Amino acid sequence: MDPMDSSPNAFHPKPPRSPRITLTFALLMSSKQYLLFLPLMACFLFSFKSAPKCTRVVFFGDSITEAGVLPGGYIAQMRDTLKAQGKNKRYELMGAGIGGNKVYDLYLRLEEDVLARKPDVVVIYVGVNDVWHRQMFGTGTDADKFQKFYVALIRKFQKKGIRVIACTPACIGEKPRGQNLMDGELDRFSAIIRNVASENNVPVCDFRTAFTGYSDKNNPDQRESGLLTTDGVHLNDQGNKLVAEMLLEQL
Repeated sequence: MDPMDSSPNAFHPKPPRSPRITLTFALLMSSKQYLLFLPLMACFLFSFKSAPKCTRVVFFGDSITEAGVLPGGYIAQMRDTLKAQGKNKRYELMGAGIGGNKVYDLYLRLEEDVLARKPDVVVIYVGVNDVWHRQMFGTGTDADKFQKFYVALIRKFQKKGIRVIACTPACIGEKPRGQNLMDGELDRFSAIIRNVASENNVPVCDFRTAFTGYSDKNNPDQRESGLLTTDGVHLNDQGNKLVAEMLLEQL
């Protein structure tokens, strides 16, 4: 066919498409494909949401806390409750109790027994031996020294970004309020803990108030032990249950 033929039936090849038009068309197509693909990408990414962070809690105290990790102890009961609630993967509970410890013993071992474990929360449960040992052995802790060491503990932990929960000492004897030999001193030391906690924005598990209230209501025979403790100090099953329930409310 003559390329110079101008008749209506003559073949005229189409001029090549402009590169700019081709690129624009490709971009439009790719944009549409991207928009169609975007929901699939979102579903894929959100399917890999990170698991909730596990909160590590260290319970720092004396023989009451040392026994707390044993079967039936308050820490063991807390683990059981969290598991039953499906929350056991959200919390790691660790005991750091040593029998006979007073507040300054806790201060001396806080680096190795607490900070080295890198906790998110520390529960301080101390004070019974600071009062009890004064009457038993003459080796208790003066109130002003107790306060200074307690403040130092809180500030050490808070400086590391650790949340602190303070606990008042529960009892030394379970007779109704005011009828146990060391009630006055326990009340005094508990008041120190409440005041120090308030000044440092620390929540308090007030076991002292809870235990004396329980004894007032449930001890008409004025028994020295057997309600919430085995010996007036160390927790029985019911005492461990009460402590566990109160601490779980703080977590």
